[in-house]
Amino acid sequence: MEQEWLTGGTAAVDGVVIEGLGDLRRAPGTRVQVACEGPVGLVVVGDCPVTQEELRAALPATRVGQWAGLTRWPGSYWVVADNGRQRFVCGDLAGSRAVYYTLRGNEAAWASQARLLEQDRRLTPDLPLVAARLTVGEHHWPHRTPYEQIRVVPGGFGLLLAPEAPPQLVDVNGVDPVDELREGAVRFGQALTNAVQHRVRVSGGAVGADLSGGLDSSAAVVLAADAGTVHAVTYTDGYTSGEDMAFASRIAEHTGARHTVATGGDEQLPFGFPAGQPSEAEPVLAAAMYAMDAAYLRPVQGLPLHLTGHGGDIVLDASSSCWVRLLQDGHRREAHRQVAAFARLRNTAPGPYWKALKHAADLGRSGALERAAETLEHGPVTPQTTVAGWSWCRLGAGASWLTADGRHQVAALLRQAAGDQQPELADEFDQWAALRSVGTSARGWAPYGHALGIRPVYPYLDNQVVRAAFGVPALARRGLVAYKPLLRAALPELPDWLTSRRSKGSFTAQRIAGLARHRDRLDELTASSPLAAAGLIDPAAVRTSLAQTARGQSATVIADLHQLIVTCWWLSGQTTRREVAAC
Repeated sequence: MEQEWLTGGTAAVDGVVIEGLGDLRRAPGTRVQVACEGPVGLVVVGDCPVTQEELRAALPATRVGQWAGLTRWPGSYWVVADNGRQRFVCGDLAGSRAVYYTLRGNEAAWASQARLLEQDRRLTPDLPLVAARLTVGEHHWPHRTPYEQIRVVPGGFGLLLAPEAPPQLVDVNGVDPVDELREGAVRFGQALTNAVQHRVRVSGGAVGADLSGGLDSSAAVVLAADAGTVHAVTYTDGYTSGEDMAFASRIAEHTGARHTVATGGDEQLPFGFPAGQPSEAEPVLAAAMYAMDAAYLRPVQGLPLHLTGHGGDIVLDASSSCWVRLLQDGHRREAHRQVAAFARLRNTAPGPYWKALKHAADLGRSGALERAAETLEHGPVTPQTTVAGWSWCRLGAGASWLTADGRHQVAALLRQAAGDQQPELADEFDQWAALRSVGTSARGWAPYGHALGIRPVYPYLDNQVVRAAFGVPALARRGLVAYKPLLRAALPELPDWLTSRRSKGSFTAQRIAGLARHRDRLDELTASSPLAAAGLIDPAAVRTSLAQTARGQSATVIADLHQLIVTCWWLSGQTTRREVAAC
């Protein structure tokens, strides 16, 4: 299946010219809809059910520069609009359809894939930024990519271009807030149902679907089965939760969907990086799971589309940042009541949790980043063994692997980020950071889908689904007793035995087993990585963490190790690609 791409285009880019805006190019097979009237043009590229009449009706908005209104159609797509004076380029709110750009003087070249800009800027990894993202996460630099001089338009924004002027970012998030869960549930339920069922109806045949047994993929399968024929696929192995498998089987029986279960073995364990695995534009966690994906997706290769539950956690739930928001708004008593109730339900002590949340509220985003920078500069940093509460900037195991020089470089980047304009309300900052993270993951999986003959669809990441979810207060989506209460309220037709599930499966056991199986190779991979060669990380410190985790002694650092390993593997691919290009 072709990978979709779009670029502002030069003659050096191989593609198909879009009629009406002749300097735009697209990959062969990419779906395009165009409306033009004199110098005014509007192009929608991707998965969007907009009609020609609706496009033409939007030309007046294009003419006067009402850009945000051009992003409110259902589906997942890019928009390019030109009124003769300015050009507006925008992907989706999650950033799964990215817009990358690089400066040429005061003007910008842009494309939907970073590699398409290589003729303008050599794609050189920005190693200090890569180290910083490993240490404290990518969300502090939403406009930057792992490449030097290549920027990305953050989810929730569009790119506005004009001749002889620097590019501008335009806020298009367009979230209409409601006061409570019930008020927003109907709107969310309709948006999600349309996002799933429209695609199934126009697919022209059976569609594939992930079915892990969790709420997100299960709900998507239920909705899809009401609109067409579904072939659901599930992965299992000796480490998989029996509860997940039971729920997946029950959903398949409930919907009448065809259900294929793939049983993996040692060859499918994470971190194997089999020969021939494609490389992606950015390091993504899914890179470690390629063998697993190849095994369970094989039965649905070549189907028109493949539904996933990716992103459901972000739109259906919220983190404990919502309690930090209560503290920021001065509702200390209510925040304490909810935190205590949450801890009681999980049989944990509320004290450390409450202390961390108060600390986050007192510091604020900028203060937290400055404090983290100070901690790094005065290092060394001991990895946190427990995660208590929510933090703007948590120094995890990745910080303990930095060298002294690495700590100072990351601290400098944190101080720069502290001055950037980002939401200062905890719940807003966190939900957009989480959304952009899953968007990065979705676009990073595109080369794998292409190699496996899968066209993934992410209904939970559609603009209108995200807007409907984020319109509901994070505090209401959090839920103390019910898990993901928005799903239950929005889709009451879902079986109660599904929406009342409180547990959630994970691949932690598989990841530990994979680390143990591939430990020697992974040790060599990290020790020989450009991060180590540049003196940013200490291979000995990584080796210690890897050995402990492979023995099951330190599962708390598994997420940081996962990110480091896929990043080192990605960097090795970037190095190989440059060496080949130089020959």
